[in-house]
Amino acid sequence: MTTQILPTDFPEDLKSSVSEAARLLAQGEVVALPTETVYGLAADALNADAVAKIFAAKERPTFDPLIVHIPHKNDLDMVAEVPENIAKAVTKLIERFWPGPLTLVLPKKACVPDIVTSGLPTVAVRASSNLVFNRVARTLGKPLAAPSANRFGAISPTSANAVRAELDGRIPLILDGGACLHGLESTIIKVEDVGESKPRFVVLRPGPITMDDLKPFGRPVLLKNLKGDHKIEVPGQLPSHYAPRTPLRLLEAPDDFIPEHGKTYALLSFCGDEEDGYLKLADWKQTFVLSPGKGKMPEAAVRFFFALRELDNLGVDEIIAEPMQERGLGIAIMDRLRRAATKR
Repeated sequence: MTTQILPTDFPEDLKSSVSEAARLLAQGEVVALPTETVYGLAADALNADAVAKIFAAKERPTFDPLIVHIPHKNDLDMVAEVPENIAKAVTKLIERFWPGPLTLVLPKKACVPDIVTSGLPTVAVRASSNLVFNRVARTLGKPLAAPSANRFGAISPTSANAVRAELDGRIPLILDGGACLHGLESTIIKVEDVGESKPRFVVLRPGPITMDDLKPFGRPVLLKNLKGDHKIEVPGQLPSHYAPRTPLRLLEAPDDFIPEHGKTYALLSFCGDEEDGYLKLADWKQTFVLSPGKGKMPEAAVRFFFALRELDNLGVDEIIAEPMQERGLGIAIMDRLRRAATKR
């Protein structure tokens, strides 16, 4: 199979590229599309055979459910039911955060194939704010299942070229929408009515919508890393995920690292500040600073997966990563780092 990349920069390009993507999706094919988080590998969410092609292209196990993207924020009833006891809270969240990088876990409708939800009675659903993705979804007129457009467990792609590096020859089409706005996958929450004035939001996967963003609407509680035989409820809950081929080690403090003779290392640094104590620990082959000087979390998040991919291509023996403060977006970045550092 030849994988084609089509541009979307100019109106005429956008129109023809969207038309081609929608045509392929209507035929039951898969297409890589940009979103505001990472690039997604999309298929008609109501077509089980099409969705199966997502799992095949990604080599993704079928026990790991997919997120469904609806064409418009008012299309939730295409795929999900909203229980009456949480309807008010769900409406407020949709009004504030959709379209955008917030995914809600809700009871699924019978029309959603079991392969999408890994047999679970719930579906993870959101509405993307990306112009290209929206145009394709609305042209098709159907919800799209769209996990990240990479091999299973590997680094999520934030550019069309990163998708090609992962899936070239496995899918027919990639629409190039440029770099992704946020660079981290969506926040996933489950809304629970606990009989109090504010509902509880269980954050199943941290992301661009932070705990502080959610607090005005309820009581967010972060679900800790899952262990043992806990049933996977949503994407991104596996202990090992988002990982480069090169072994990655996340440090807690500078004293935790002593370089081994004859080994080569690269450093993933938050802001490149010498006072943090990491820059002089070794003769790094390369140091990639996520947010030079300023230490801004949004900038670090946007550059995070790109940085991992760049360091992974160096051919070093090990990537060493600095920790960062776990507040705001730092919670999501540290979540990705911990899963990337877990040996598969």
